[in-house]
Amino acid sequence: MPLSVFDLFTVGIGPSSSHTVGPMRAGASFIDLLSDSLSSVADLRVDVFGSLAATGAGHGTFDAILIGLEGCRPDLIEANELTARRTRMSETGTIILGDSTGNGVELKFTEDDMVKRPLTVLPRHTNAMTVTAYDAAGETLAEETYYSVGGGFVTSETEFLDKEKTAEADAGDGDAEFAVADSVVDAELESYDEELPYPFHSGVELLQRCRENDLSIAEIMHANELSMRDEDEIRHGLLHIYSVMEECASASLDRSGYLPGGLKVRRRAHDWYLKLKAEDPDRDPGYYLEWVNLIAMAVNEENASGGRVVTAPTNGAAGIIPAVLHYALNYVPAVKEGGESAKHRAIVDFLLTAAAIGVLYKERASISGAEVGCQGEVGSASSMAAGGLAAVMGGTPEQVENAAEIAMEHNLGLTCDPISGLVQVPCIERNAIAAGKAINASRMALWGDGQHRVSLDEVIETMRQTGADMSSKYKETAMGGLAVNVVEC
Repeated sequence: MPLSVFDLFTVGIGPSSSHTVGPMRAGASFIDLLSDSLSSVADLRVDVFGSLAATGAGHGTFDAILIGLEGCRPDLIEANELTARRTRMSETGTIILGDSTGNGVELKFTEDDMVKRPLTVLPRHTNAMTVTAYDAAGETLAEETYYSVGGGFVTSETEFLDKEKTAEADAGDGDAEFAVADSVVDAELESYDEELPYPFHSGVELLQRCRENDLSIAEIMHANELSMRDEDEIRHGLLHIYSVMEECASASLDRSGYLPGGLKVRRRAHDWYLKLKAEDPDRDPGYYLEWVNLIAMAVNEENASGGRVVTAPTNGAAGIIPAVLHYALNYVPAVKEGGESAKHRAIVDFLLTAAAIGVLYKERASISGAEVGCQGEVGSASSMAAGGLAAVMGGTPEQVENAAEIAMEHNLGLTCDPISGLVQVPCIERNAIAAGKAINASRMALWGDGQHRVSLDEVIETMRQTGADMSSKYKETAMGGLAVNVVEC
């Protein structure tokens, strides 16, 4: 299926899309794979590789795998159920394999039984896990390797192999190994093109579609969405996404104390909110940045505590788009003064525009911190938010593309080196800084006419190359940067 706005914005749990949401989805997918063999499972093996193993403890990865193996999915499980399952597993030392199917099998299996191999990086992606189920005779019932490729997206080894076989057949007898990899991508994109009224795979193509059809970027994305779902589903779905973002920030503003994980990072959003309300009760525009900082940090504090968030496009960067949307709804005069309908229109246009930009990052580079560093998470979210805001503020497609380019250009090279593998330091403040960059990028783009020297395609390619060249120490492995230079306690 083509990438949808609802692929890039999904409801999940913290603290990490690639290290929590993805592994939980992988575990649930394995239950689907077992299907009728579930009742025959007598033993289980889970191997966790690369970045998933290296920073899994801080990211809640191992709990997420176990809960996924009970058949739970991150977009459906509620916080109280999550807590209850964790408590039961801890107390009993067991999991109920496939429990959510109503036909679960109780097994003695805990996080300690997983085989963690942080120095083993599988060729396809650094975020990998293999799950194997055995019957009472020790025979393999099912085995699959899953790759959590960023933003909660998961691809299995079987899916990779199927695509490669198709690509080999399409490539014929060509002797270049690259041809197969290129054919995999080309075949996928060609199949997408057949399904969409306005397919695009680059910023240049996206702008061309806009010019040829006299449509905005949001309208292009909306038309493509209509090939997958109806109008009401799109509108209600996007407004629901925003409502979860709003609820996430609101819940965080009510909480105080310390974030979990041992770093003793104090929640600041609650105290800041009380001070800001007292100092700026009427939302003076002079305080806009304080409110933007507050929303970004509140969302990421909730994410860091394992709360319910919107992956946008990742959990580590989940605060940026809600914070910039807050600015759009409260400080853009046409939206603020236009009533509820103007607010809803702004939310829909913002998210559709941001998603169109996110598609380019997902297709042409990566949104995985373990693959390209934090430029792929915070950088892409800042770029998406900048484009979304420029659209809401009346920017042309060219100005929107320029805003997205400016925001990423000034996030290039950003490393992913969270202390203790926790999505806390520097992640929480980094979201606030990147939200400010997105707003500034939009303002800069709107002062211009959309013509600029560096294109969005060029900056995305630069981000991809920078990520490829970046030392693995700075790509969510806890082997460099702040992760080793800051004393944990």
